[in-house]
Formats: sequence, C-alpha cells, structure tokens
Amino acid sequence: MYCKCGRLSDARSVFDGMPHRDVVAWTAMISAHTAAGDAGSALELFAGMGEQRVVPNEFALAAALRACTVGSDLGFTPQVHAQAVKLESLLDPYVASSLVEAYVSCGEVDVAERALLDSPARSAVSWNALLNEHARHGEYTRVMLVFDKLVESGDEISKYTLPTVLKCCTELGLAKSGQAVHGLVIKRGPETDSIVNNCLIEMYSKCQSADDAYEVFVRIDEPDVVHCSAMISCFDRHDMVPEAFDIFIQMSDMGVEPNQYIFVGIAIVASRTGDLNLCRSVHACIVKSGFSRTKGVCDAIVSMYVKAGAVQDSVLAFDLMHGPDITSWNTLLSGFYSGNNGEHGLAIFKQLICEGVLANKYTYVGILRCCTSLMNLRFGCQVHACVLKSGFQRDDDISRMLLDMYVQAGCFTNARLVFDQLKERDVFSWTVFMSTYGKTDEGEKAIECFRSMLQENKRPNDATLATSLSVCSDLACLGSGLQLHSYTIKSGWSSSVVSSALVDMYVKCGNIRDAEMLFDESDTHDLVEWNTIICGYAHHGRGYKALEAFQEMIDEGKVPDEITFVGVLSACSHAGLLDEGRRYFKLLSSVYGITPTLEHYACMVDILAKAGKLTEAEFLINDMPLIPDASLWKTILAACRIHGNVEVAERAAEKLFEIQPDDISSCILLSNIYADLKMWNDVAKVRSMLVDCGVKKEPGCSWIEINGKIHVFLSQDGFSKY
Repeated sequence: MYCKCGRLSDARSVFDGMPHRDVVAWTAMISAHTAAGDAGSALELFAGMGEQRVVPNEFALAAALRACTVGSDLGFTPQVHAQAVKLESLLDPYVASSLVEAYVSCGEVDVAERALLDSPARSAVSWNALLNEHARHGEYTRVMLVFDKLVESGDEISKYTLPTVLKCCTELGLAKSGQAVHGLVIKRGPETDSIVNNCLIEMYSKCQSADDAYEVFVRIDEPDVVHCSAMISCFDRHDMVPEAFDIFIQMSDMGVEPNQYIFVGIAIVASRTGDLNLCRSVHACIVKSGFSRTKGVCDAIVSMYVKAGAVQDSVLAFDLMHGPDITSWNTLLSGFYSGNNGEHGLAIFKQLICEGVLANKYTYVGILRCCTSLMNLRFGCQVHACVLKSGFQRDDDISRMLLDMYVQAGCFTNARLVFDQLKERDVFSWTVFMSTYGKTDEGEKAIECFRSMLQENKRPNDATLATSLSVCSDLACLGSGLQLHSYTIKSGWSSSVVSSALVDMYVKCGNIRDAEMLFDESDTHDLVEWNTIICGYAHHGRGYKALEAFQEMIDEGKVPDEITFVGVLSACSHAGLLDEGRRYFKLLSSVYGITPTLEHYACMVDILAKAGKLTEAEFLINDMPLIPDASLWKTILAACRIHGNVEVAERAAEKLFEIQPDDISSCILLSNIYADLKMWNDVAKVRSMLVDCGVKKEPGCSWIEINGKIHVFLSQDGFSKY
C-alpha cells in the first residue's frame, strides 16, 4: 500500500521491520524506488536481496532491469543479465524485453540487438526499443535491416513499429521499401491509424510521389489538421500550388479547423506564386481566424511578403507585430539582400541596433549581403566593427561574407586579414581569395593559393578550377595551365565549366591546336564551350574555322547569344569577309532577336573599314542607337590612313577631339595621314596646334624581364635607366 501511494519512507520502515522478507516484498520495494526515479536505491535493494540469499523470480529480474534502464547503469545490467541466464528466465517475455531496453538505455545497441535476436521470447516492445534507438542515432540503414529481421521472424509488428520504419524510408529516400511497408499497413489493419497515415504521406512526399501521398490522404475517413498540414507541405514541395490551395479550401468542408501550422504552410505556398493579391487574401484569412498575433504565423506573413517581392507590405506586417524577436528582424532583412532594396536593408539594420536588439550570426550574414550587393564598403566596415564588438569575428560564415564583400569592393588588404583569421578555410573561401589576386594582376600568387589549398587537402570545385585557369589565361602561363589540366585528368573532372576554361587557357596561351583537340574530345558541348572555341579561332586569325564551328553549333540545335556573335563577327573581320559579316550582323537581330551591343558595332565597323567601306562605316556609327566610344572612330581613322581617305579621316578626328580632347594619338594619326598624302601645310597646322596646346608626345618604351627584374628602355636608349 505504502509503495503504491509513493510513501517510500513508510514502506521502507515496514520492510525493514519484517521478520521474513520474501521475493514479492523485495520486488515491490525495487519497483517503488524505480518508479520514484531512484534507480540507485532500487539496484542496492536488488543486490541486498542476493546477499539475503533470496532467489529472484521473473518479476524481480524485470524490475531490476527496469532500474538499470532508468539509471542507464551499464555496470549492473550484465550482472542481472547473467542471473537471468543462470535462472533460465529469458524465456519470460517481460524479462527479455526489459533486458533489451536496459542495454539500449546504456547505449549498448549491438549487445541489445544480439540479446533480442538470441531471445526465444521476443516482444513488440523489445523490437520497438531497438528500432527507436537506431533511429535516434540516425542509423536508418540499420533500422531497415532490423525491420527485415522482424518481418522474417514472424513476430508481431505493432502500429508503433511502422511510423519509425516509415520515417527511415523517408530519410533514406527508399520509395520501394516504403511501398512495401505500406503493403504491410494495409495487410495488418492499422491503416486507419492517424500517425501511420501521416508518416505515409510524408514518405511519399519526400520520395517524389505526390500522387501516392494524395491517394493515402483521400482514403482517410476523417482527416485531421495534421494530415491536411502534411498534404499542403507535400504539394508545396512539388510546386503544386493549386492543389495545395484546394486542400486548404476543402478543410472547411471536412470540418477541420486550421491551426497555426496550416497558416504557416499556406503562407509559404502563397509566397511562391509572387501573386500579391493572393498573399493579401491569405493574410486576410489569417486575421479573420485570429492567428495574426501568433509569433510563428507573424513571421510567416512577413516572409510571405518578402518572397513575393512586396517590400512595403512586409514592412507593414512587421510593424504590426508585438515584440518581434531577432528571427523576425532577420526574416524582414532577408527581403533586402539585393536589387534596388539594399538601402532599405541598411536602414532596417540601423533600426535594429537603435532598438537594442542583439544581432545574431544570421543578421550579420544578411546585412553583409546587402553591403556587398550595394558595393557599400563604408557601411560594410561599420558592420565589421559591430561583428568584432559582438564577438562573432571567429564565426566562419560571417568571415566568408566579409571576405566576399572586401573582394567585391576591391579592398584586398582587408580581404587578406579576414582570410588569415578563418578557422576553417573551405573551397568557397579559397576561390574568393584566389580571385583577389586575379583582380590585382598578381596571378602568380593565385596559383600559389591553389597549391596551398591542395596541401590542406581541400578538393577544388568547378569555380576554383575555372578561376585558376582564368589566371593562367591572363598570364599566358602555359606551364601552370598544363599542371592544372593534368590535375583535372587525374581527378576525373568532366565539367563543361572546367572544359571551357581549359580551352580558353590554351587559346590565350597561343596553343590553338591543343585547344581544338581538347574541344573535339568531348561528344557534347554547351553554349559556353562553343563560344570559347569560336572566339579562340577568331583570336588566332582562323576566321573560316570559326564560321565552320558556328555552323556546327547551329546544326546541333544550340541557340547563339551575344558572345557567340562577337566571336563570329571578329572572325569575319580577321578573315576580311565583308559579305558574311553583313549577313551575320543582320542575323543577330532579325533571326535571334539579340540587340547589338557596342562590341558588335565595333566588329562591324572594323569589317567595313578594312574593306575600304569607310563612308558606310561612318554612317553605321552615326546611325547606331548607342553612344559611340572613341575606339570606333579610331578604327575608322586608322583605316583612313590605309585607304588614303582624308575627308572621312578629318570627320573622324573631329569626333575624337570631342570625345577625348586630351588624347593626342588621334592628332598624330591625322598628321601621319596628311604626311602620307604630302599635305605638308596640314601637317604643320596639326603640329602647331599640338605645340599651342602644350601637348607633348610621351616617348615610346619597352619592358624586358631579366633575372626577375623589370628593365625599361626608352626610344633611342642604349642602356636601361632602371
């Protein structure tokens, strides 16, 4: 009586006063202490029972094992196990299941599994204990293996077993195994169990079978709010927006009242549509249902408007929140990472700081993205100061954002400091840092970075290799490029991004033959690879090969872009193909709908100028919808000297004077044209004008590297001055 009433001290007094304490009394006291959470005293009692030479029965052994389970006592569990074996008590299902649970509680899952499989008295409780422990440790494959043994044994499969197994099928993406378990559900009868049905919906949803999930849903006699929520999430995962809203609308017909999780889910679905009216309708429904003040729902509303691009609505929804926490602030801030709203992000961060809200790592990551997109280095440095003050300087996620910001802003000294402080330099950090050297004309250091990264056992990704190869291209460093190519072969790299970078490297290093061979080795090519080889042929003066490659690309069904036509027109220019150049320039807009850029016009002007069509080239420049730059007029001016066209040369020079009044190269070129035609008076006028303006031509110079030192020679010098 005292034990069942929880009065252990009174029970102990009576127990200690008993002249003869049998196994029933010992068991009652052990069970009472275990129930009270005092596993240590329970096991002391069990040990005392042995000292009194009282032989434990099945109930006493089960009680002792339950005490081992509560106390996770690995030292005592094997002793009780040994006694159970000695007394042949493992035939009792209660003792057998208690033994498995005790080992599971102590973390000895392998021993528990052996004990279960060796036991002739296995129960559903034992199987479930073992399955749940494997699942708790994320050992989903072992769960499936143990479940297979359970099925083979013919033991009872309880309704509590199935949810665990279905969740493992979900985590492992085992659709066929999940279907087999579903078959057991139908065969054994607990198909109407709410938890099992919910697990089936979740399993089919994550195993890419929304139709099967919906079939489970419609077979439920009385779906509850959990089933509806799972089905909405399923349709959302599969981008089936109308179907998700159908479930939401049908809930009223089913007599199911939506809860906060339903509204969070439907807000997420609405945000994907980008339909502001739909988002506002969902918001109105939430207000009407009385959930507009619920914390999680409020965050979902703000997030919905943010993802739908409705900045003002998101701010209004945020302002209506009562006591927004840092998660709410971060949700609002996420809407201002890029685009024209970045300045609003900075204002929100200022407001957050002014209101005394403690920013977390996600806040700093978000605001640094804003600074990077805006190229606002000044504000970014202030955020960096806040990071240091808040003690987040050792957080690698924040450090990577700082690194990216400084690199994008061209602040390479700070970028280096941040990089050196990183605890874990991942591939992204190495790639970003390598790009800094590429931007500062220190390509050799970028190659050194790549080698250092490999020494730290970091495997590069496509972006890393493409960056390194780009540096080799800029340096025309064929040796390092060959080493990188060897690395890609050894590592089995087959990415189109890397292939394009390799072709580009060989092209820019002057090795068009290897570039061509590398390109031909691949059976399929994407647009980037085609553009690379076409521009490569054009760069090396192989215009006809470039046009052949272009035709092959079209035959493969690839659609050319702006870069493709830059290569094609450049090829026509190098090969002197006037008619082809005109035809491709027309195809650019008439067939492919591409608006010509300044580069396209420059190529076409060059084609016309080389062919002596100077008046037509001049007309093209004057008629183009873009503002011409100096290079176009210089192209015409240079061609005028070749073709001896003074009239066009004078008009081109006049345009150049307007665009670049301080540039004397056009004056000198015009003077040379006059000199070629023996127009000495005009030569004198140009020279006089240069003198009057105080313009002096810089002397020509050459550079040469000897023993790692750069030497500069001016025109007519016999010795280097440096």
